[in-house]
Amino acid sequence: MRSEARLARRSDPLVVPTAEQGEQLLRLARDSIAHGLESGEPLTVAPEDYPPPLRVPCGAFVTLMDQGDLRGCVGTLEASEPLICNIARYAFAAAFADSRFPTLTRFEFKGIEIHLSLLSGLEPITFGSETELLAQIRPGIDGLVLEQDTLRATLLPSVWNEIPDRTEFLRRLKQKAGLSPDHWSDRLRVRRYRAVVIPPETR
Repeated sequence: MRSEARLARRSDPLVVPTAEQGEQLLRLARDSIAHGLESGEPLTVAPEDYPPPLRVPCGAFVTLMDQGDLRGCVGTLEASEPLICNIARYAFAAAFADSRFPTLTRFEFKGIEIHLSLLSGLEPITFGSETELLAQIRPGIDGLVLEQDTLRATLLPSVWNEIPDRTEFLRRLKQKAGLSPDHWSDRLRVRRYRAVVIPPETR
C-alpha cells in the first residue's frame, strides 16, 4: 500500500455512499484504469456529473486484487480534493504507478477486482507507553498512521482481516515505517481513522 505524505484534517467527515453511489465509484475506478491503458493518463473527472456526496473532499485508497493476491494499492489520507477526483487518480496510480508491481496489462485488467476504502479525518491518539497505546486501538475499526521524524506508514482498517491481534498489528505498522517491531520512542506519533469499504463489483 502506498500513500502520499499529506494529512487529512481531523474534522473531515466519513463519507458513507449509498449502494448506487458505491457502484458509481467502482465504475469510475475501472473507467480510469481503462482510460489509462489507452492514453497513459488517468480519467479526467467532471464533478458536476456526480451527486453532492461524491463531490465532498475525502481521502481514499484504491486496492487492486488479482485472484486473491494484491496487485496494487495507492491512496491518500488527504481530503483536499473531491472524492471522485481521488478515486480516478488513485485507481490509475494503483494500476500503473505502484512501484512494487509492474504496470497492469490489458489481460490482467479483465480479471482485476477493485476495492475502495473511503477515509475519515485523522484523530491523534494520546499515550505515554506502548501499553497505553495498545489499550486504545480498536481492532477491526481503526486504521493507523504511525510517524517518527521522517518515517511514516499506515495500515488500513481492512488489514485487521489479516492481522487480528492489536500487538502484531502495531508491530507490522512499525516494520512498514522502517522501524524495528520492538521499537519504542517518545517521538512516536500515532493517529487513527475509520474507513468505509466498498467491495468489488459483481462481474
